[in-house]
Amino acid sequence: MTSLRTRDIVALGFMTFALFIGAGNIIFPPIVAQQAGEHVWLAALGFLITAVGLPVITIMALSRVEGSIQNLSSPLGKIASLILTIVCYLAVGPLFATPRTATVSYEIGFSSYFGTSSSSLLIYSAIYFALVTAISLYPNKLLDTVGHFLAPLKIVSLAILGIAAVAIPAGFIPPAINNYVNAPVSEGFVNGYLTMDTLGALVFGIVIINAIHSRGVTDKKLVTKYAVIASLISGVGLTLVYLSLFKLGLGSHEVAPNAANGAVILHAYVQHAFGDIGSLFLTGMIFLACMVTAIGLTCACAEYFSALTKIPYKIFVFVLVGFSFIISNLGLTKLIAVSVPVLSAIYPPAIVVILLSFLWKYFNKPAYVVAPVTAIAFLFGVLDGLKVAGFNLPEIIQHLPLNAQNLAWLIPSTIVLIIAVLIDKVKK
Repeated sequence: MTSLRTRDIVALGFMTFALFIGAGNIIFPPIVAQQAGEHVWLAALGFLITAVGLPVITIMALSRVEGSIQNLSSPLGKIASLILTIVCYLAVGPLFATPRTATVSYEIGFSSYFGTSSSSLLIYSAIYFALVTAISLYPNKLLDTVGHFLAPLKIVSLAILGIAAVAIPAGFIPPAINNYVNAPVSEGFVNGYLTMDTLGALVFGIVIINAIHSRGVTDKKLVTKYAVIASLISGVGLTLVYLSLFKLGLGSHEVAPNAANGAVILHAYVQHAFGDIGSLFLTGMIFLACMVTAIGLTCACAEYFSALTKIPYKIFVFVLVGFSFIISNLGLTKLIAVSVPVLSAIYPPAIVVILLSFLWKYFNKPAYVVAPVTAIAFLFGVLDGLKVAGFNLPEIIQHLPLNAQNLAWLIPSTIVLIIAVLIDKVKK
């Protein structure tokens, strides 16, 4: 029986961590911390639940079903499962997450050198996606290119930033603003959606499982074991990065007061802490972080759509990268504005499917429990999405429990779960 060496297990953990740490992971914690102010650690608690806890649990869940979202969501039925799978892959692939890696890395790292014109972004994104394509065409080499080479570079640069954030005094900490005044935990929870890590985990599952298979490991128990270890290593890494970025944001009021987004805070803070060398360092770190994530997403999406359509993997790499290239040139502000309502609708059903996958064995008919709860979560998720998009919803919907926190789906889903479980037990 083939098993992984300790060196490869560590590399797998580093690769998993590196796949997660992309654009959103670096730009959202600082702005959350600045706005949460004195309530920062309550907001951090909520943020870590959706940005660390759920992704780690997702990898664990996927490791038991060969890394497939479709297998994980099979109780929904073939059509609903297929739709959920395709939506997740498109959201974290060419529609939102992959293009965002290019726009964020340009706006944080390169715009101060080359300007903010659309032509500069066009040239940069063309070079960026050419590199993504070159590495993504050879997915079997991911553990070598990402796990043993790119991931360690990324981790070292993040460690330098984290140590600087912890070492430099925070200074003035102002009062919380917006929803962080009365509901810091739930506001942090919802902001954790924006990292897209749980949806990313649904997609990365297959990449991690394939990386284990590439070393000749075929035993299902060993595959699950290594995937769980990798997810835990990445969870520890993510937590340390986020805590240091929260500390960084907390001390950013003097260098970037009332910042529009986390990218502004990062740039100002690093310039303040390290000077011009700091700007070069940040450019390299952001480029690496975004590049690795884009490679992982492209590989995962191409593998899935190739298996679904029987069209060669390499053709899908070019198609997906082409779409990402086009959408990335819309700019970061438009991308985030469109993605927030969509994520608010997708996340609730995805969370339900992931968490209930651990309980299948306790149900007589998993489909009779999972399907109705997921449907309710999706319905209320759509309402949350419409609200975030600025639509005026009926008065009765606006007064739903937890609606103000964008968690209106939570209580109805829990009630339906209890009813469905009782019916499942009684009717056997």
